[in-house]
Amino acid sequence: MDKSRCEKQLNTKAMKKILFSILLLLSFTSIAFCQDEEEKDKPVYSPWGSGILIDQQTSVIPSVHSFESIIQHRFGSIQSSMADLYGIYSPGANLRLGFNYVLFKNVQIGYGLTKENMYSDFNLKWTVFEQTRKNTVPVSITLYGNMAISGNPDKDYGLNYAFIHRYSYFSQLIIGRKISEALSIQTAISFTHYNSVAADMDHDKIAWHFGGKLKFSPQSSFIFTYDLPLQIDVLSEQREFINPPKANLSFGYEVCTGTHDFQIFLATANGIVPQDIVLYNQSDWQLGGFSVGFVMTRLWGF
Repeated sequence: MDKSRCEKQLNTKAMKKILFSILLLLSFTSIAFCQDEEEKDKPVYSPWGSGILIDQQTSVIPSVHSFESIIQHRFGSIQSSMADLYGIYSPGANLRLGFNYVLFKNVQIGYGLTKENMYSDFNLKWTVFEQTRKNTVPVSITLYGNMAISGNPDKDYGLNYAFIHRYSYFSQLIIGRKISEALSIQTAISFTHYNSVAADMDHDKIAWHFGGKLKFSPQSSFIFTYDLPLQIDVLSEQREFINPPKANLSFGYEVCTGTHDFQIFLATANGIVPQDIVLYNQSDWQLGGFSVGFVMTRLWGF
């Protein structure tokens, strides 16, 4: 009996040692895992107020399954002065209603309907790389593209009209960086194609884009964008550039509360869809050709 009891006590002690060793190993593993998580480089916080900067896209894509509504409005030219209250009551105002949905992490799809030319645009945005806090990834890299379908009357496309003449396309590579808590900037290159244009215009256009945000309070920022259509001889179908599209300069004020973002600004282009801005803008900012505009976004989580 004493021998059996001793063996049982030895077995119990052995089991306790094994359990203690397992718990000790799990504790060290847990500590090491937590330290690894702490050392892991995370994306920078809020490089931009929202996924849109005036008329440009940014690297920001909300969390998965978020739904976003967007109102983009452009009044008429301020050059009309008090005749229509600096364009606010102008019949030439433009409006886009848009909706975005985040399918997967950093992948967003969207749809919008614009008053001018009754564009229906279908878009896709993918933030391939996010800038990280420890500069493991020093910049964000984002791809954006859309296809727009014009709703103009059939007669606007001439005698040989086909539905594909309504299509236009825009693709863009965006590189951005949050330089400090106050300053974020981005640059981009884009390619625009219209299936149908006037005889003296080009179907294709490459443009360079630049934008930035300067925060001066926890919720308020000064914002600006610049879109420059490039005159590239080898890409042009014309012998010379006659009345080429003008650069679009925009600047204004942004207030962001997390789920809401509001921007009010002055902009050169009356268009809102990016390919329309690149190919059709004829307002010259150097001659004061500005219009008042605003953007409102609202996020819902599902």
